[in-house]
Amino acid sequence: MKLPIYQVDAFTNELFSGNPAAVCPLETWLPDEKMQKIAAENNLAETAFFVKNGDYYDLRWFTPAVEVDLCGHATLATAHVLFQHLNYEEKELRFQTRVGELKVRRSGDWYTMNFPTDDIQLVENPPGNLLKALKITAKASFIGREDYLVIVDSQEVVLNCAPDFRLLGSIGGRGVIVSSEGEEVDFISRGFFPAAGIDEDPVTGSAHTTLVPYWTKQLGKTSLTARQLSQRGGFIKCDYLGKRVELSGQAVTYLKGAIFV
Repeated sequence: MKLPIYQVDAFTNELFSGNPAAVCPLETWLPDEKMQKIAAENNLAETAFFVKNGDYYDLRWFTPAVEVDLCGHATLATAHVLFQHLNYEEKELRFQTRVGELKVRRSGDWYTMNFPTDDIQLVENPPGNLLKALKITAKASFIGREDYLVIVDSQEVVLNCAPDFRLLGSIGGRGVIVSSEGEEVDFISRGFFPAAGIDEDPVTGSAHTTLVPYWTKQLGKTSLTARQLSQRGGFIKCDYLGKRVELSGQAVTYLKGAIFV
């Protein structure tokens, strides 16, 4: 079987930065095991698969190790493929996913994703291994739908964070976000997901559904700018809408081709 595949750098306007995602358009769903093997073979943070279903698209995401409930950068990459390569002519896309309907609209070379806001709760006593694995001192710790959020004093602390990934992968949940106020943007972060097969994710759109409600409350503003300070790095415009957040980014195609499975 020959299938089309695209690789897109998301949350950037330059190749070799942002977060790379593979996108595989399908006519019908492959067996889950086959999609997981394709994602493992791609060895990227996420591989997105989608199937047209009426006037919307069913969308799923796989890391090299597991299927996930929500992925921002691979959603942005999928929208980019549909708009730029598959001649989608409307201004807004609708995706059906494990977390419900997601919408993406295009404005020039920017894509704006509308996602559900995470519900974060303060953790008075974080798991013992959490801060030990991160090797940092936290101002506060929170738990969201899937991830821990650890707030620290400065951008320098975020940049210098060097986790013990084996230990970090043992704490449960999907992963950990470390964040502080930014020096050139409103807030910055890094995201670590060893339990999902990704020690550090370059730019994590879904993590910003957790970050935005926190920083909106702290900074007293609903429109924010953010950078994820991985080695590749990426930039996100964020808007807090209460129960929903909007995350805007750009994307660049790296390759298009075919796979044989």
